[in-house]
Amino acid sequence: MPAEPAFSWPIRVYYEDTDAGGVVYHANYLRFFERARTEWLRAQGIAQSRFAAETGLVFVLSELSVSFRRPARLDDELSVSCTLAETRAASLRFTQQLVRSHDQELLVGLECRVALIDAGSFKPVVLPESLKEKLRTCIPN
Repeated sequence: MPAEPAFSWPIRVYYEDTDAGGVVYHANYLRFFERARTEWLRAQGIAQSRFAAETGLVFVLSELSVSFRRPARLDDELSVSCTLAETRAASLRFTQQLVRSHDQELLVGLECRVALIDAGSFKPVVLPESLKEKLRTCIPN
């Protein structure tokens, strides 16, 4: 059973998420993880659309590693965790887990790096002090 996550977001598997066998199609797990990271940011007081409009900066996925362990199926209730694992000058690294809610079985694990870039030039940008301040309590030692 996975450790208690710092943040989790509930997901239910709908028919549109599955293949003909009622199993979640592999690419849809990435959508689930993305939603949880977005909601994690929102919980930290960072709405991505407002942040982009105010700063001209956007978050982009720059690295991704996924470990598929067990399938999620139609109608499963899931929980997707999101934990800030590391910060660097221009990026954040997250660890995430997708578990089935009723038995907490780990189905999929993910590690990713999210870079902060200038929306116009697509070049990496150092995390602004205002962003660091909002994330200060989340940053690992």
